[in-house]
This record gives sequence, C-alpha cells and structure tokens, in this order.
Amino acid sequence: MNDQKNIELEKLSAKVQAIATVVYDAVQDCQGDTVALLALLRQLEQLHREIRDGIFQESLPVNRRQLYSLLKDIESEGGWPYIERMRLQAFLANLPQETLEENSHEVLESDRSFS
Repeated sequence: MNDQKNIELEKLSAKVQAIATVVYDAVQDCQGDTVALLALLRQLEQLHREIRDGIFQESLPVNRRQLYSLLKDIESEGGWPYIERMRLQAFLANLPQETLEENSHEVLESDRSFS
C-alpha cells in the first residue's frame, strides 16, 4: 500500500513539475510584455481560486485524525498556499523616478483641462 502511495506521489510531483515548466516557458515568452505577464498572473490566480474553492474544500478532513495529519503536513511543508497581490506602493516603487514625474505632470494637465 505504501509503495502505491509513493508511486502516486511521484506521478503527481512529475505533473506539478511539468506544469511549472510550462508556466516558466510562458513567462519567458512574455518577458518585457507587462500586459501579457499580468494576464498570466490573473490566470494563475483564477486556477488557484478554482482549486481551493472547489475540489480542495470538498476533500477537507472529516475527522480529527485527518485534520491533525493535514495540519501537520501544512506546518512541515511550508504553510498555506497563498498568492500575494502586489501592493500599489510596491508597484510604484519599482517605476523609475522619471516615469513618475512624467505621469504626475500628465495627470495635472488632464485635471486642469476638466476645470
């Protein structure tokens, strides 16, 4: 029984690695294209949400022993999976100062045109 479970885990690991490879390839294809990278991130977030809210919730433990085992795994394997969104301040901090100054000037001009 243990051998069968190990084989299944190895197959899953290979599938996950294949998915990661495809995602990294897509990232390389999108390099320099912010809109395409944003679309990729949105798709990954959507997949995460669908898995979490669907089949994962359906598979949650039904007794204390299973719950303990799940919590033990979460603790030992790196915590709860989470897709963090970039905060606006961090996003702006990555923009070159000249870009911020140009954009703030354009915003001021467009505000004046509406007055």
